Amino acid sequence: MAEYSVLIGGKAGEGINTAGLSIAGLFSRLGYRTYMYLDYPSLIRGGHNFAVIRAAERAIGAHRTPVDVLLAFDQNSIDNHRESIHDGTTVVYDASAVVKGEGYGLPLDDIVKEEKAPPITKNSAMLGALARVAGIGREVLEDVLRESVPAKHLEANLRVADRGYDAVETVFSVKPLGSRALPVLTGNEVTGLGLVHGGLDAYVAYPMTPTSNLLHFLANRAEDLSIGVFHPENEIGVILMALGLAYAGKKAAVGTSGGGFCLMTEGLSLAGMAELPVTIVMGQRPGPSTGLPTYTAQTELHFVLNAGQGEFPRLVVAPGDLEEAFTWSATALMLSWRYQVPSIILTDKTLAEGAFSFDIDAVTPHTDQEPLLWDGNGEYNRYALTKDGVSPLAFPGREGAVIKVNSYAHDEAGFTTEAPEKTRRLREKMLKKGESLSAELATYPVVKTYGTRDAGKTLICWGSEKWACIEAAEKFGARVVQPLVLAPFPARAWKEAMIGAGKVACVENNATGQLARLLRQQGFDPGRSVLKYDGRPFAVDELEARLAEVFA
Repeated sequence: MAEYSVLIGGKAGEGINTAGLSIAGLFSRLGYRTYMYLDYPSLIRGGHNFAVIRAAERAIGAHRTPVDVLLAFDQNSIDNHRESIHDGTTVVYDASAVVKGEGYGLPLDDIVKEEKAPPITKNSAMLGALARVAGIGREVLEDVLRESVPAKHLEANLRVADRGYDAVETVFSVKPLGSRALPVLTGNEVTGLGLVHGGLDAYVAYPMTPTSNLLHFLANRAEDLSIGVFHPENEIGVILMALGLAYAGKKAAVGTSGGGFCLMTEGLSLAGMAELPVTIVMGQRPGPSTGLPTYTAQTELHFVLNAGQGEFPRLVVAPGDLEEAFTWSATALMLSWRYQVPSIILTDKTLAEGAFSFDIDAVTPHTDQEPLLWDGNGEYNRYALTKDGVSPLAFPGREGAVIKVNSYAHDEAGFTTEAPEKTRRLREKMLKKGESLSAELATYPVVKTYGTRDAGKTLICWGSEKWACIEAAEKFGARVVQPLVLAPFPARAWKEAMIGAGKVACVENNATGQLARLLRQQGFDPGRSVLKYDGRPFAVDELEARLAEVFA
């Protein structure tokens, strides 16, 4: 498989993210499938930011440590990545900032001064140098810049890019594949599009990494998408506003991370008791407390499974790539309304802020679901007892209906009660909804498998570690099993998927093996845990080395 990796590094504020996306666009134009891993500290200026952009002939979703080209804006970008440099690596560096550079030194300060261009255009010089090193023609470079740079700054960027192109030589040649160029989108962007596909009316959030960009994405396109976007004063206001919107008949989703979700848990319980549908996008990052706010983790699984006081059903899904993010975001919203339960979409920084080639034609949407609405006959009871536990919905302003929702134990009409028989029926009604939701999910692809059933070796993973596992498994002839729904847990589908599993390893981005713990609670053997908990995802080669110990 032909593939290429590029690392670009510099300080916060130098546009590393934007430059990385432009590099991904360069390869995408030639028909390659791309993935970008972005690493940055919680700083507005300074520190060390870098992005690893990988391009390959087939779909990918994880990075590798060795790179073919290193683009360095400062000395740290070379010193911090010695393990990525090998005999075949071409280094291009800013000679204005790097003292000990080997490779092509570009006098970027002089270039932007001579071209009367703003300092941020140094990125375009690096992009031009990369294009020349990789044997990519000027016309492709210019097309990418014309697409990504605002018109008023385009000419300056083109001039600076040409200077970078002319300052180096061709080292290798990236051949066009002839495949269709795909857009490069982040997990946040595709999650937002999935929510809209599922019928989203309003998105409510207080910005918190790694879901902040979902708020920004939807806010910038709210008019085009015909949705409302709201930024309340804190996460308590967020969840309560979303529940108010749901009471009024508007399909609402919220976004947060672990710290914000802490503040939402009382509202989550209110949603459970009042049977108000709400969808929560939960972007995981390392804790406790502030933790590592701009890094990644898979540490909130048991938090979201058990958050809130009392017992009530919930839907928890964990997509692993863009196609799953689109599909399951839509489905989580629709099923939340169909069964009047909270739904939680578990992502993490790796998926939320990572950039991937997105092929909408590869998406197989699930069946559309509509909420059960009151038909207008007879007296309206908000919590009417039904066979599947789901009560018909009506919304304020509906003629002939008094719509009372209640956080207290209540009867069918919504009036507070403490009578034993009525509270027992209320509890059984809630649990019945969970059973109905579980039965519905049995018709969905809730567990995915990759590789042959008789492999004799199996990797278990969830969420964003999916692609590193798929690639690493190929080296060992192993199979991959990935649960997409974590509550209600699909025990029957999991049992079927694990037939003939052989030697098993459970790969996770946490320190305690949270999926492994859930599997043991469900009566399954998760095998040996392979864990990484330094705030970074597994690189493919790193995971391969770890698995060699398991499958030796």
